[in-house]
Amino acid sequence: MTLHAGDWVQIRSKQEILATLDKSGRLDGLPFMPQMFKYCGQSFKIFKVAHKTCDTVNGTGGRWLAGGIHLNLRCDGQAYGGCQAACLIFWKEAWLKPVSDTSATSDLAPAPQSCAVTPMHGCLESDVLRATSMTSDGDEAYQCQAVRLPYFTRLLPWWRPDQYVADYLSGNVSLRRIFSGLIYTVYTKATRAYHPSLGRPGRWLYNWFQARRGGTPYPRQRGRLQASEIAPVVDLNLQPGELVRVKSYEEILSTVNFQNMNRGLFFDGEMVPYCGGTYRVQARVSKFIDEKTGKMRYMKTPGLILENVWCGSCFSTRRMFCPRAIYSWWREAWLERVEEAPKVLHTSSVAAKSNANA
Repeated sequence: MTLHAGDWVQIRSKQEILATLDKSGRLDGLPFMPQMFKYCGQSFKIFKVAHKTCDTVNGTGGRWLAGGIHLNLRCDGQAYGGCQAACLIFWKEAWLKPVSDTSATSDLAPAPQSCAVTPMHGCLESDVLRATSMTSDGDEAYQCQAVRLPYFTRLLPWWRPDQYVADYLSGNVSLRRIFSGLIYTVYTKATRAYHPSLGRPGRWLYNWFQARRGGTPYPRQRGRLQASEIAPVVDLNLQPGELVRVKSYEEILSTVNFQNMNRGLFFDGEMVPYCGGTYRVQARVSKFIDEKTGKMRYMKTPGLILENVWCGSCFSTRRMFCPRAIYSWWREAWLERVEEAPKVLHTSSVAAKSNANA
């Protein structure tokens, strides 16, 4: 089955999916997570074709994945200790079937499920739930898709051109975005951005060119905080639904150290395109699964997830155009609250309500 971003697919029934899984609830090493069952029988539009992804476990760069698909569905963490990372879920083509009716919607009622069918490989829903965690050094270590990623993918060198052809043909990436990525990569490789003789004039030339085409400035500058300075702490107590403006790149650089860290939270170059923009707070993040160990970690100061703000992999040469869309985490020191004007009812609406109450 050849699928493209924007195609409609229907998630197969619970019995059909269980028939593809081994006793550990996996297909080709990819875990089917318990919260995915609730989507069985429903139709969704493909967000991205996950023919490749990025290694957030061992940092090896890009990884190749056979038959991978991303729908616009994220992990709710309920089966994994309440993890709040909200990772995009991986689906296998074997778990999906094409939908010819383009009027299909994601709120279709799930197909009726029957528990009488015996799965081909002997996998039951209870096996899928049991496989969500294991014991490691006396602690619970979760086995979600993010933790198991190295086991269902294989290394994909950044220089392989066929991956970029697939990026375009799958509908994941436009030619304009590929061109922008090429400009950045050529600059980075050619000047070795932080070389004392080429880095500074090279960045100036890069920024000059980007400013004239409305592009993003060089996104890998170093933070300005000195070793003796303490990273600023800002407590705005921002809550989901509130409107915020991301500060300018220059302002944020003054809040991070030479490693671009603010009290342990990294400001990544993939966050630079969002600087100056206005977004709504989606969630506060205080706990997440450490993908290296599978164990739960807790943040001393919660980070923030903003709506529709995620890594675009435009400035990460070893994993360029990864479709995983990992949410960026923000410090409140990098944001400012936007006060919204109170909603004013139209005069005619007010009059109508007055007449109705009279």
